[in-house]
Amino acid sequence: MGLLNTIFQAFGVDTTAAMREAAGVTIDADEMLYRRLSDQRRDLPAVTQQRMREMSLYLWRVNGLGNWLVEIQTAYLLAEGVHLCAKDPEAQDWLDAFWTDPINNMELKLPKKVRELSMYGEQCWPVFVNSITGHVRLGYIDPDNIDEVLMDPDNPEQPVGIKTKGIDDVKPHSYRVIVNGPESIFADGTQQLRATFTDGECFYFKVNDLSNTSRGTSDLLPVADWLDAYDSGLWSELSRWEELRAFIWDVTLTGATQEEVDARAAKFTSPAPGSTRIHNEAEIWKAETPDLKAQDGAGFARLFRNHILGARGVPEHWFGGGGDVNRATAGEMGEPAAKLLSMRQKTIGGILRELGTYQVRQRVKAITGGEAKDMDPEGYEVTVVWPEMTSKDTSKYAAALAQVVAAAAMAVERGLVSEQTAVELIAAIAGRLGVDIDAAAELVKAKDEAKKRQVDQQEGDLFGGIDELGGVDPGGGAPGDPAAEDQAPGQPRPEDQAPGGL
Repeated sequence: MGLLNTIFQAFGVDTTAAMREAAGVTIDADEMLYRRLSDQRRDLPAVTQQRMREMSLYLWRVNGLGNWLVEIQTAYLLAEGVHLCAKDPEAQDWLDAFWTDPINNMELKLPKKVRELSMYGEQCWPVFVNSITGHVRLGYIDPDNIDEVLMDPDNPEQPVGIKTKGIDDVKPHSYRVIVNGPESIFADGTQQLRATFTDGECFYFKVNDLSNTSRGTSDLLPVADWLDAYDSGLWSELSRWEELRAFIWDVTLTGATQEEVDARAAKFTSPAPGSTRIHNEAEIWKAETPDLKAQDGAGFARLFRNHILGARGVPEHWFGGGGDVNRATAGEMGEPAAKLLSMRQKTIGGILRELGTYQVRQRVKAITGGEAKDMDPEGYEVTVVWPEMTSKDTSKYAAALAQVVAAAAMAVERGLVSEQTAVELIAAIAGRLGVDIDAAAELVKAKDEAKKRQVDQQEGDLFGGIDELGGVDPGGGAPGDPAAEDQAPGQPRPEDQAPGGL
């Protein structure tokens, strides 16, 4: 320290002055709205993300249209159920055990998970794996408790870790995001980053996001303000409806002076409903009601409602507004909604397939220590089986199928298209009826069956022709020959045997 003081004094520095920390105040009133350096550029600010979840929950609970937008999607996706399937019987047993586990209880909990994915835009489920059997159970992390989603430094669209806030005296945790594959699929730097998440593994899924955003957003976010305005407008209409039912009594006193009017007003009482009122021609009573043009309110309500429904691809007659809709136009107007529901169904199917694949991998690891894809990639492959979301009107497709079959046959006969192309045309229409056809395989099977039918027909024609000409029947002997009739079928006749019994 003496040497440092000597050096400082040589440069004119006062070494006796007290050292204090730098002090200051924040000059930006909105400093809390700035994002972390680790946040993605296109993420919502943390405050906005939390506010979004609060608004979505509020709208789902108290706004009829907001609740319906979430529930109608959940009902279309899950009302008829969904199943995880694998070709291998043992793998199927594993999937069934995972699905019906009393903690997982997917029949009851899956609708809640799908509903919250729509409301919050994200879901995080930690996993608990039995180290002996490999059986998997799912937990739950409230999106409000997610502090940060860390992305792969080399791939900004791949989440690799979750950090929680630690709410209600629970310490913060860090989880590795599950990717169904070995750790070696990540770069060395990403593997080192994932190694710092030491509290286990979790699934993390998000919707309504971009490739370089770390968090998802609610389905209700684009229409939240409009839902609130629509709800407020309906309450205003209710108040106006009450005012429209109000009225006042206007009493005219013909030829009365001011003193007489004041005296009559002092004695005046509003008549009760059903009461009797007696007066002469000098007194005129009239009930006055407000004219507030109530028909304008219905038009504005429909305008707001259709704006909200249209933003979600839903036609107005789905929410009880008939409008100028008939059966023909209703079928065409439902196509955008069906496409949006189908797209969300694929997303949910992908999530369920990830869950099922992880369960099979953990079971195989517990038994063999290896990966399922190395053992039986086809038998252990997990598929998601959905029922039809809606009942289709197949009559027009059935009529189209008959026309396409006739046209394809004519085109093949004239050499305009190949047989495989003709089958592909037929398969395209059959797919609308729910029948998937592999054109190449179906064409091979059809040709094999045609050859078999041709051989059977030729054999039938041969034996049928011999019988008609009075030839030898398959049992041997000519028709009407008593010896042949007594001869057992398939036994040689005496005259056909060689001499000496050879």
